[in-house]
Amino acid sequence: MSTTGLQFTPVKFTGLRLTKPATVAAGIPAVVSSMKHMLEAMNAFRAMKALLELNQKDGFDCPGCAWPDPDDERSPIAEYCENGAKAIAEEATTRKLDAAFFATNSIDSLGQLSDYDIGKKGRIAQPMYLAPGAEHYTPISWDNAYRKIAEHLQQLDTPDEAVFYTSGRTSNEAAFLYQLMVREYGTNNLPDCSNMCHESSGVALSEAVGIGKGSVTLEDVHQAEVIIILGQNPGTNHPRMLTALQKAKANGAVIIAVNPLKETGLLNFLNPQTIKGILQVKTPLTDIFLQIKINGDMALLKALALLLLEEEDKHPGTVFDQSFINSSTSGYNEYLAHLRQQNLPVLAAACGISEALLQEAAAALMHKQKIVACWAMGLTQHKNSVDTIREVVNLLLLKGSIGKPGAGTCPVRGHSNVQGDRTMGIYEKPGDALLQKLEAVYGFKPPYKHGHDVVHAIHAMHRGDAKVFIAMGGNFLSATPDTAYTAKALRNCRLTVHVSTKLNRSHLVHGREAIILPCLGRSDKDIQQQQAQFVTCENSMGVVQMSKGNLRPISADLKSEPAIVCEMARAILGAQSKVPWEQYTQHYDHIRDAIEKVIPGFNDYNKRVRHPGGFYLPNGSRTGQFNTNTGKANFNVAPLASTQLAQGEYLMMTIRSHDQFNTTIYGLDDRYRGVHHERRVIFMNPEDIARGGFTAGQVVDLYNYHGQTERIAPGFIIVAYDIPVGCTATYFPETNVLVPVNTVADKSNTPASKSVIIQIKSSIIKR
Repeated sequence: MSTTGLQFTPVKFTGLRLTKPATVAAGIPAVVSSMKHMLEAMNAFRAMKALLELNQKDGFDCPGCAWPDPDDERSPIAEYCENGAKAIAEEATTRKLDAAFFATNSIDSLGQLSDYDIGKKGRIAQPMYLAPGAEHYTPISWDNAYRKIAEHLQQLDTPDEAVFYTSGRTSNEAAFLYQLMVREYGTNNLPDCSNMCHESSGVALSEAVGIGKGSVTLEDVHQAEVIIILGQNPGTNHPRMLTALQKAKANGAVIIAVNPLKETGLLNFLNPQTIKGILQVKTPLTDIFLQIKINGDMALLKALALLLLEEEDKHPGTVFDQSFINSSTSGYNEYLAHLRQQNLPVLAAACGISEALLQEAAAALMHKQKIVACWAMGLTQHKNSVDTIREVVNLLLLKGSIGKPGAGTCPVRGHSNVQGDRTMGIYEKPGDALLQKLEAVYGFKPPYKHGHDVVHAIHAMHRGDAKVFIAMGGNFLSATPDTAYTAKALRNCRLTVHVSTKLNRSHLVHGREAIILPCLGRSDKDIQQQQAQFVTCENSMGVVQMSKGNLRPISADLKSEPAIVCEMARAILGAQSKVPWEQYTQHYDHIRDAIEKVIPGFNDYNKRVRHPGGFYLPNGSRTGQFNTNTGKANFNVAPLASTQLAQGEYLMMTIRSHDQFNTTIYGLDDRYRGVHHERRVIFMNPEDIARGGFTAGQVVDLYNYHGQTERIAPGFIIVAYDIPVGCTATYFPETNVLVPVNTVADKSNTPASKSVIIQIKSSIIKR
């Protein structure tokens, strides 16, 4: 049996302190935390200047989550959440890393730090280069960096030996240029962070309703009669969603929360922008909490549909929207036949919810049609994720709860422009329509062969088939599965390049040569040809709006992402390029004019995006027009999936702490869960702790043995927690080393980071 126990997050305990989990989210503690992080990163003037423009209609878009801003009035002083403020503190910090820093700190010494400590070092202030065999990054000019990248790419036997990754922070303008450069170069190797988060949503929704995006607007959430929240922790990951839920509750909505953990943000909310919030008058959010087993969602949804069917059989036409079903759906009879074969006790056991509680949840849905289903990565990162999301849609279709006000699908994207990147063409499997339009507009023949997604790219680099890796943002190593395997893949490359704002672990696990190109952040002023520029982003609900930074960059040697792509493209493609790269760097209106010619839905782009609040993109599922293979919304029949655990095995899901956004670690506290100053913990049910012969507070090592490979994550402290028996939870990226690269969702190929089978063994490591 092979082993991949190599560690990329050093085992260093920082002093665990436990308190009772919080029962209410936000409030004054969130305000205090926000200010604390901002003032640690910059002076008070810079902090207030940034926060006053954050998420304003004439300001800049938060680089954190993709929760939408209100279409109408926005708070003039605080249109952001605690974690939004933390994101700005990270990005707009005045700490900077120059040549002297890299001369003093070797790759090896930096690699011994935790991801948290690496991220706190500051902004990268100038382009840096790591020579073959070197221990230190050294300065390199922009022109020489581009020249070296071009030389490597031009020496490849085929363009398919290069991989071009994109993170969700990238703007529409930069993403469009990036895919344009890559396709003119000659490959569709365009993996992006969607491959690791909401790819399952895109695949499922495209099959079911004809568009890989959610159907609702923010106003739909406010108007909903029932909101189902599945596999999502809004209090930490999308805190501004709590305000929307509060408005929905005030309008009479019933909220059903489905999660293995009783997350604080699902329970109660103190809105610090209201008098009641300041006076500690909380808003209870969840009416029915369904604490399912990990990946019990499919069984739960089938159980609810079965209960609704039983009532529909008793009183035909009173529960299901037969008019909608007959006119707008396909596959209804096949789905009903499948439902009739289900057994409620079996489904209840599979999801871990009592029949009585299932009956209560079904009753809440029974005679309602304004139903919104929200979900995040708790649904998307399992082997059966696509079918589970199709099951969500099945439930909505039965009720006619899509394509009408107050109802529909709401996949909540994790990164601020991850949806926009896909709209701009960042996709390894582009449709013919996009490629034909590129050829018509620019006159070059783009490649039609599908490229690598994230998992395929890792395998290609590991085999040596991909030799150059270029990342537009992100922290690829820490975000991806099977850390040791992925690290070896990156080290196999001849060259790794990262367009980045801050130092991260991916800069320290590199190819034979490595380059860091420092870019402006969302909050930075972007001046091209003596004119202030803005970029645009698309949020979770399909709104495209402008983002215009207002802070002075911490270094004069930073470039914008659009400028970097254009200058890099000119070096790579040379005079034979058919794209006017130089024009695109002069003013970003030229980029948007080009987007308008290529991407559907962007007519009058420059005019409409200057309208305060931006504009909505077309969305057929929002209007009841389903662009599917049947021309209707499709029901789906899928078998009930289950995970069989042997004795001594547990099912682990990776989660974020409250002091974290994706791979960016803001701090060491998980305030809502009562875990302070420590990240190397594993949450376990007290029964599992006793049955396994462990004790709370004990240090253990975690193992995964998928594919005859031993993966080890040593040194984790057991924390007794309210989580279903047999289920455990750990923070990522610390346990990404345990996520097998070949354990992926069917169809979407998303790593199954929420369904990792582990064993737990006593450790020789001491606290």
